[in-house]
Amino acid sequence: MALSMETQLQSIFEDVVKTELIEEAFAGMFMDTPEDERTKLISCLGAFRQYMGTLPQDSHEKCVQWIVGFIHSQHSPKRISFLYDCLAMAVETSLLPPRMVCVALITSKSFQWEKTQLWALTFKLIHKIIGGVDYKGVRDLLKAVLDKIQSIPTTVSSAIVQQLLAAREVVEYILDRNACLLPAYFAVTEIRKLYPEGQLSHWLLGSLISDFVDSFRPTARINSICGRCSLLPVVNNSGAICNSWKLDPTTLRFHLRGMLPYDKDLFEPQTGLLRYVLEQPYSREMVCNMLGLNKQQKQRCPVLEEQLVDLVVYAMERSETEEHFDADVGGTSQLLWQHLSSQLIFFVLFQFAGFPHMVLSLHQKLAGRGLIKGRDHLMWVLLQFISGSIQKNALADFLPVMKLFDLLYPEKECIQVPDINKPQSTHSFAMTCIWIHLNRKAQNDNSKLQIPIPHSLKLHHEFLQQSLRNKSLGMSDYKIALLCNAYSTNSECFTLPMGVLVETIYGNGSVRINLPGTSCTASGSITPLPMNLLDSLTVHAKMSLIHSIATRVIKLAHTKSSLALAPALVETYSRLLVYMEIESLGIKGFISGFI
Repeated sequence: MALSMETQLQSIFEDVVKTELIEEAFAGMFMDTPEDERTKLISCLGAFRQYMGTLPQDSHEKCVQWIVGFIHSQHSPKRISFLYDCLAMAVETSLLPPRMVCVALITSKSFQWEKTQLWALTFKLIHKIIGGVDYKGVRDLLKAVLDKIQSIPTTVSSAIVQQLLAAREVVEYILDRNACLLPAYFAVTEIRKLYPEGQLSHWLLGSLISDFVDSFRPTARINSICGRCSLLPVVNNSGAICNSWKLDPTTLRFHLRGMLPYDKDLFEPQTGLLRYVLEQPYSREMVCNMLGLNKQQKQRCPVLEEQLVDLVVYAMERSETEEHFDADVGGTSQLLWQHLSSQLIFFVLFQFAGFPHMVLSLHQKLAGRGLIKGRDHLMWVLLQFISGSIQKNALADFLPVMKLFDLLYPEKECIQVPDINKPQSTHSFAMTCIWIHLNRKAQNDNSKLQIPIPHSLKLHHEFLQQSLRNKSLGMSDYKIALLCNAYSTNSECFTLPMGVLVETIYGNGSVRINLPGTSCTASGSITPLPMNLLDSLTVHAKMSLIHSIATRVIKLAHTKSSLALAPALVETYSRLLVYMEIESLGIKGFISGFI
């Protein structure tokens, strides 16, 4: 019957380390001569070589692991030292591969720092044979040795430090560039993985690691841009961007090549850079490129969401601190609010930012601050998205706006109706328009949820209802814009004000004017809708107006009429195409459908 591998190995190694009873009794007094030691080594190695010749290749690793376990089970440092000499000779004579032996030594369950003599002897052997390991193996061993050193606690007895330092000597040998065991770049990569920027190395390694890492700082500076964190890009609408501005979409850190010790500021989140780009006009494509956002994929980006919220809070603060803030004019922060509206629609529309998350975050950051001067502008921004998306999304996604209303509109009395001859009146009505859209959504969904009109908005609501009953709407004020904004999701109520806008620019067909060219006539309407009026319409209302114009254009094309389009209609259509928000909603694709 064939003996097991463990039995045969035990027979080989126990024979060579066995001692007589008298030797054990006087262990410190009996010493083998160097010749006797060498004779034992050669005898043991010969028996082991003969056995290894009968062992299949795939069993060699298991064999080495057993030998290491057998050695680590010994209690006599003399025996351990002798058996380690056997392993070293086996490696030197190419009987065993050095990498396999080193890995078995490091990964042995019995190999712990508390066994200080075993620790010192083991690392002494590794130091002796690691020179025969290829660089990939040395890289793995460096990682294993550093992990092993991490197991040593921060406080140990000074009596054992000298023995523990054997591990440091192995690390020092690996990191020695003149030893050529491992390319230094691979070494610093493993070190940086274990000890990132700002984290100190283990006390046993002392300054060894920090000095080695610092030697790469000039290389890191060569591979980075000087003053990178202080540079800002030129933002344009082309969307072109070089890799220098790309950020991690989770941490907002720069993408850095390799694990080099770059300057500390390069590891910081670049919130200032993203904030700067977001504040610039025509920056949407650049933001997407910086964060690696793809319009075809729905991916929420919390860091982008947070920056958008912070921009809104900043706009609220500016509105609050303006010396001559006039709700009817909007103040100098008006351009900022217009820009925010455009950015919000784009990023929320493509689901890079979650609308309910943003509203709840806004509520949290504005709570207790008393910032109410810019509230109408904020609600105007929110109305832009709500009116255009509430029909396709759940009502629950928009209800957090009412929580924001309770915070920003603390009035117990009814808010007075503003002067509707001023364009900013549409902003003052924004919250009432939001409530109308929410209420309409609840009715369409047959929701049991009741959303009563807030008492402070009753006068606004009554004014809109009275205006809706008036069938003869004029263009002298912003009443039509208010009705379009409030009822754009209610086709029954929306038809009247939208029809007035279309007829104004299309004409009634009874008046003709001559245009340059041969027999070229057009409808008589020549005055386009003013920009102030178009600015006062929500994006949803603008899109509906464009759709109505396009319907007229297509209808005219099908009838093959010789009558040209009214100049007012063409000019109004051109003005509508200027709005970036409309481009976000796919107007290019819409136009290509009939051109």
